[in-house]
Amino acid sequence: MSGRAGGANCLEANDWVCGEYLRTRSQELLDATLQHLGITAVSVALGLLLAFPLALLARSRRGAAGPVLGLTTVLYTIPSLAMFALLTPVFGVSAAVVVTGLVLYSLTILVRNILAGLQAVPAGVREAARGMGYGPVRLLFGVELPLAIPALVAGLRIATVSTVAMTTVGSVVGYGGLGNLIASGMAGFFKAEVLTASVLCVLLALVADVLLMALQRLLTPWTRAGDRAGVRSRAVAWARGRGRAAKAVG
Repeated sequence: MSGRAGGANCLEANDWVCGEYLRTRSQELLDATLQHLGITAVSVALGLLLAFPLALLARSRRGAAGPVLGLTTVLYTIPSLAMFALLTPVFGVSAAVVVTGLVLYSLTILVRNILAGLQAVPAGVREAARGMGYGPVRLLFGVELPLAIPALVAGLRIATVSTVAMTTVGSVVGYGGLGNLIASGMAGFFKAEVLTASVLCVLLALVADVLLMALQRLLTPWTRAGDRAGVRSRAVAWARGRGRAAKAVG
């Protein structure tokens, strides 16, 4: 196999590693990769937009947490093939079927992590911010969300990697990105197609995870200055001091 891997006859021999396949099918691989990226990005973005208000609802209303978390958990237990089949009568055979299914799956992870991050914000920080005149919206976006970023991005990383993997199942309706190549390669036992598409899918997941990890470090520089517990205690002390100063001035 190694002697033919870079030559044209590796296609005839149906080798797993075939340079000629990469050369002759480069456009097909690029199109499938771009479709995979597009479906993944849209699904995760829409999932995050939907998960955020659901997490806020679960936090603000005591009786809503159970139903919200329970519903998202039930959605995650539905097999992907069954989910796509249920959505097909609504959206037809289109990319919307795959995107909608992936959005629903991502809610389990994203809602829980956003909620956990917001609940982990120290009560003293909230009290100090309110003492400084922070309203609910400013408190959420100026204090709570920045401190919840580590938990939020952790959930986003898990959701993104799992979405990259589950996008391949969209091949059942023709919108699976690299999954389309994996399915067609398996049907004809085309080894180079199966292996190449599978490796690209793994690489997409790894690259996405590394980029999100870098984003988390960029958005949370304070976590690199020392352990998180120490940073939080200093943040609480600073916020309380500012709160007392604001009250004294007032």
